[in-house]
Amino acid sequence: MGKYVIKATKNGGYKFDLKATNGQVIASSQIYKALKSCKAGIASVTANAAVAAEEDQTAEGFTKEKNPKFEIYPDKAGEFRFRLKAKNGQIIAVSEGYTTMKACKNGIASVRKNAVDAPVEIAE
Repeated sequence: MGKYVIKATKNGGYKFDLKATNGQVIASSQIYKALKSCKAGIASVTANAAVAAEEDQTAEGFTKEKNPKFEIYPDKAGEFRFRLKAKNGQIIAVSEGYTTMKACKNGIASVRKNAVDAPVEIAE
């Protein structure tokens, strides 16, 4: 089972990483000003990941999906990334770069699987 790990940032804020069972980071959050807001972000990922559609923005003439959704897009380095958007359109989690589309889609599948009942841990 995966887990969410909340960390304090150098500027006094908080961010979380969703880690897979093997400890690898599969999604990260923005920086939140308050711990309570960070925990609300986790709750939003948990609620939205399982029901989010996939929008492949690398495909020509791709179909725009309704939120919540995973947006798959190419980064400047030519790798594939995804971002999870909540029902209100806010980005609530982002991935690292993947060299193949298949690996990116596996990352999305891992978020769907691990986000649902992942415990929350606060790193020291």
